[in-house]
Amino acid sequence: MSKTLTFYTHPVSRARIARWMLEETGLPYEEVVVDFGTPMKSPEYLAVNPMGKVPALRHGDVVVTENAAVCAYLAELVPEKGLAPPAGSPERAAYYRWLFFLAGPVEAMFTARLAGAFAEPMTAGYGSEADVLGVLEQAVSGREFLAGDRFTAADLYMAAFLGYYMMIGMLEKRPAFVEYASRHAQRPAAIAANARDDALVPAHPHPAQAGAAA
Repeated sequence: MSKTLTFYTHPVSRARIARWMLEETGLPYEEVVVDFGTPMKSPEYLAVNPMGKVPALRHGDVVVTENAAVCAYLAELVPEKGLAPPAGSPERAAYYRWLFFLAGPVEAMFTARLAGAFAEPMTAGYGSEADVLGVLEQAVSGREFLAGDRFTAADLYMAAFLGYYMMIGMLEKRPAFVEYASRHAQRPAAIAANARDDALVPAHPHPAQAGAAA
C-alpha cells in the first residue's frame, strides 16, 4: 500500500476507537493531533472534516470520518488480518448489524440522555433506553465475539464503546459489559493504542480538564 494514511485525532475523544483500529491493522500512519476549539473548527481542518470533529482518516485523496466507517474501511485494507468477516457470509451480516447499531441507535440514545431529551419510543430510532441496554446486554452476554468465531472490527467498536461509557459513568457496569470490554481491552493493539493516546494527554488535555487544572 503506497498511499499515506493520515490520522486526525485528539487523545481525549472518541478518536481513541479509530486509534485502536489502526494499531490492529499494523499499517504505518501519520498522526495529526487537532485540539478542541479554534484548531478543530479552522478552515484547514474543516477542509478535511466539515463537521469539525475527530476522528478523520485521510488515505491518499480519500477522507473517511465516523468511527464505524473508519473501522470498516481499515478492515478492508488488511483482509489478511480477518478484521471483517467474508463478504456475503452470515458473519458479515452480524458484523454490519452491530457496527451500525452502535453508531446509530446506541449513540443517539446516549446523546439524548446527556441532553435530557429522550424522544417518544415510537418515533426514536433507539426506541427506549431500556430497549438499547437490553439489546446490548443480550449481544455480549456469554459471547467472546459478535460475528463468528474470531475478533473483528465489530468487537473492537463494541468493547471500546462499552469501556468508554462505563469509564465516564454513563453506562452501568453490568457484569456482561465489564467482562466483554475487559477481555478485548487486553489485546496488544488496544494496550498500544491507549499508551500512545495517554502519552499525548498532558500536552493536549480536554478543555474541561484544562479548566479544572488551571
